[in-house]
Amino acid sequence: MKPTDLRGILQYIPRFREKTFILALDGAIVTDENFANILLDVAVLRSLNIRVVLVHGASAQIKSLGTEQKLAPSDLDGTGITDANTLKLALTAANRLTHEILEGLSANDLRAATTNAIIAHPMGIIQGVDHQFTGRVERVDVELLQTLLAQGIVPVIPPLGFDGDGKTYRVNSDAVAVSVAEALKAIKLIYITGADGLAVKGEIIRQLIVGDLEELLQKHRGDFPVETVSKAQHAALACRAGVQRVHIINGRVDEGLLAEVFSNEGIGTLIYANEYQQIRPAKKKDVRAIQVLTQKGVEADELVKRSRASIEKTLGDYYIFEIDKNPVACVALHVFPEQKKGELACLYVSASHENQGIGRKLIQFVESKAREMGLAELITLSTQAFTYFQSKGGFAEGTPDDLPPSRREKYDQSGRKSKVLVKKLK
Repeated sequence: MKPTDLRGILQYIPRFREKTFILALDGAIVTDENFANILLDVAVLRSLNIRVVLVHGASAQIKSLGTEQKLAPSDLDGTGITDANTLKLALTAANRLTHEILEGLSANDLRAATTNAIIAHPMGIIQGVDHQFTGRVERVDVELLQTLLAQGIVPVIPPLGFDGDGKTYRVNSDAVAVSVAEALKAIKLIYITGADGLAVKGEIIRQLIVGDLEELLQKHRGDFPVETVSKAQHAALACRAGVQRVHIINGRVDEGLLAEVFSNEGIGTLIYANEYQQIRPAKKKDVRAIQVLTQKGVEADELVKRSRASIEKTLGDYYIFEIDKNPVACVALHVFPEQKKGELACLYVSASHENQGIGRKLIQFVESKAREMGLAELITLSTQAFTYFQSKGGFAEGTPDDLPPSRREKYDQSGRKSKVLVKKLK
């Protein structure tokens, strides 16, 4: 789907209207030539009554200023030691970037305001090391931000925090974004970076459940590029804090923000909480979606063609795999109670969501349902995907004699000569 396709966007608007998105911008992206296009995308979000908060970093600018002034910043990402010189650089860099963002928003006829909404305290002395002017977010002034948002004003939040004594501390912008997202109960946190997403051993991960991300960070942290580790860690923290979806995208891609928000495929990495994906029973309104989903499989002779009437007749056997309330895969479990057998049928995953483990999850789901029903055996028929069922589902090759009589009759009539695969259920 093209991000500018109005029909594609319309399906998302009811779910996003009056909801809050947090956009966390790396400092390097604010000064990139594509930043003007990002602000155009922000204007589109605002026109759809989506509330937007901008949080920005400044590490690239701090490094650049340090080079200009022949100073070596003590820390670049806001988690290490911030000495007095680095704090001065951070204040200068953050103020410049905030001003650029405000200018850009004004050029798009958007009202905006920078805030002191981040209340911070010193990170303090950790393992004997004084972190000086590095701060940790203590709380977020929710009332201030909500007042701005209610007036249609875009809050712009720098990587700085303030304490009750008027002191300023440098804070990690990734952490600020998580705190703001949690405090405002945002439904999306979008990290806009210079990377195409989270990569492990050089391969971009398109979608990942938060538990799997945490496991990767624990066991294979070294396989992530150094510059994305903070994003990965804070994405996991955000999901655990109640943010439904965290996106990590490349801010140098034109219309990338809209493509990420208004399409299932997106352009980067999506980290989601458990409720993001679900398998549910099919409803009458899903009949057309099942036909559309399986059409390519029918054309490739992977699946047998099913009429609308035949699907409606056995609709109770079908299940839909949804992402963001959009069907992306389907499966059916036809039960033969007299033989205590079940048939896994009509398994199909849309091309845009292949190689993400969805097929395996649907197989496991059907197997679990079959066990709950007290079935002794699961069968499936396949003309092309039989090796997949054997390797991923644990099926073994059987014969047509393994089919229940009524199913055997249909098998013989079809002339498809599908392979029969069987799995015993203990």
